[in-house]
Amino acid sequence: MFRHHPGQFGKKASATIFQGRGRRELCINGVENQFHAFSLAFRYLSLGFVFILVGFLSVHHARGNDAGTTRASAVQPASVDFQKIMAEFELSNNYGKQVHLREFADKPIVVLAFLGTQCPLAKLYGPRLNELNTKYAAQGVVVLGVNSNKQDSLTELTAFVHRHEIEFPMLKDVGNRLADAVGATRTPEVFVLDAQRQLRYHGRIDDQYGVGVSRPQPLRSDLSIAIDELLADSAVTEPETRAVGCVIGRVKQVEADGAVTYTKDIAPIFNAHCVECHRSGEIGSFTLDSYADVLGWEDTILEVIGNNRMPPWNANPEFGHFQNDPRLSESQIELIQQWVAGGMPEGAAEDLPAPPKFVEGWKIGVPDQVIYMDEEPFSVPAQGVVDYQRYIVDPGWTEDKYIVAAEARPDNRSVVHHILTYIIPPGSRRHDLQSVIVGYAPGSLPVQPDEGTALHIPAGAKILFEMHYTPNGREQSDRSYIGVRFTEKENVKQLLKGRIAIEHEFVIPPGEPAHEVVAEWRAKREELLLSMTPHMHLRGKSFRYEAFYPDGQREVLLDVPHYDFNWQLKYVLAEPKLIPKGTRIVCTAVYDNSEGNLANPDSSREIGWGNQSWDEMMIGFFDTVIPK
Repeated sequence: MFRHHPGQFGKKASATIFQGRGRRELCINGVENQFHAFSLAFRYLSLGFVFILVGFLSVHHARGNDAGTTRASAVQPASVDFQKIMAEFELSNNYGKQVHLREFADKPIVVLAFLGTQCPLAKLYGPRLNELNTKYAAQGVVVLGVNSNKQDSLTELTAFVHRHEIEFPMLKDVGNRLADAVGATRTPEVFVLDAQRQLRYHGRIDDQYGVGVSRPQPLRSDLSIAIDELLADSAVTEPETRAVGCVIGRVKQVEADGAVTYTKDIAPIFNAHCVECHRSGEIGSFTLDSYADVLGWEDTILEVIGNNRMPPWNANPEFGHFQNDPRLSESQIELIQQWVAGGMPEGAAEDLPAPPKFVEGWKIGVPDQVIYMDEEPFSVPAQGVVDYQRYIVDPGWTEDKYIVAAEARPDNRSVVHHILTYIIPPGSRRHDLQSVIVGYAPGSLPVQPDEGTALHIPAGAKILFEMHYTPNGREQSDRSYIGVRFTEKENVKQLLKGRIAIEHEFVIPPGEPAHEVVAEWRAKREELLLSMTPHMHLRGKSFRYEAFYPDGQREVLLDVPHYDFNWQLKYVLAEPKLIPKGTRIVCTAVYDNSEGNLANPDSSREIGWGNQSWDEMMIGFFDTVIPK
């Protein structure tokens, strides 16, 4: 076991302690307090990020002029007769009872809300629609939930209703007839009809969540504003916004007779790139480990691989070779496209590969010590943005330790997105940026360095757990932990080193779309470069590592043209690279503080170094080992 200790800090300490929820949080002033990398110490920690379609919540740093709204006037599409639709359509609710839409003829406003049971955004916005339905019920407004996904059964729909305590009617659109009639394409997506059943608003619910956007609160509550304006007998000022979410899984009138089949061609791809997280109990919001599970998600899959959002990997392929590169090959992408175009045939049962095997217990073997983040679990809310949670733990190390294996394990994989554990040196008031024990992200591997290589931890050191949680629409709890294995000092032949190129002094002007900040590190001895992890916050745009060798040669080690704060990727070299003494590793970071950066919390602010995500940081992390 271990002894939990919050740490002692004097009044002059460069740290702030916050009391709450039965534990104490450490917020380091002037030092990184966001998730930035996984183990800076070990060569073979491959993040191995997999094909995680939960990415509709926060996987891609959206940019450009797509603000999601237009100021066009509300024009009733000539091809959609909502009066006829509301008069004639009949759907069953999640309990199988038939519901005629004309039953709501007396309602002054009807909101048709298309939802899916597994889409991350639909899970988050289901409770939001519930709140709006309750808020406006007395004024005659009704929300009608519509599920058009072919992959969602009535049983799953009922479970969704109960899990999120949905009080408005939830209807099953068998064969996606209603979705086709109104032109719905996403979940969530809403259509607001007035008393004459004319379309007055269409699009998103609000702008709190989206691709690359996850805000503590919405900046604009589009649906609520539209309802208020209609109730006031006013024109809707923003009649059309862009709905962002999962693609509705439609029934397709295509005969499944293509030559590419699931069992022979597609299952091996999904097993290698998806199933690690998209299986029961993992963070993937739906399962993809069977033919039946995949059906209905094909359009979403095509979309995220077509625009390179999935699998998450931001390195420019022109520079460097990395052992944890998870990208699909062009031939794999083409096979998936051909399979969907061919009607998604299942194929012969004898062609189905054996399912992948996943280690349920410790991957490093039985650890010598298990260390929990806290004595009590943390309660993860159903929705919103959860600040990074930090826990200081005293593992009781009264003598120097040499760690040869480490593994971080989430207690609740459905909400734990990242874990990072730092060393706080004895007598120090802050954690060591260059001393990380182990981290976790979906698909990551444990730390198991080469034989004879270890991470040295001094006696009396404490551990800082940094926890990043992702709400999934239902309140959860988590008490994550790590396991470590030790060796004796005489068995250690070389030590692993964490290095950083860091710049604290910078100011990003308001509205600046491409502000550059540079930092460098100089090698004082010959070392082997193992991996690199760039780190910025929400205004991060691009990041590049370059080596300037003593002989005058220059080399790009890593180029990340589209940095994504939501995926703090570690780029592990396929082969260690020799860094001669005197080499300068120069890191160049570019920041987008303009309105065009949809993830930007406030483009009007002048931004400098700060701990919170709405401030900025500039750190180029990398791992090295000193050759024998």
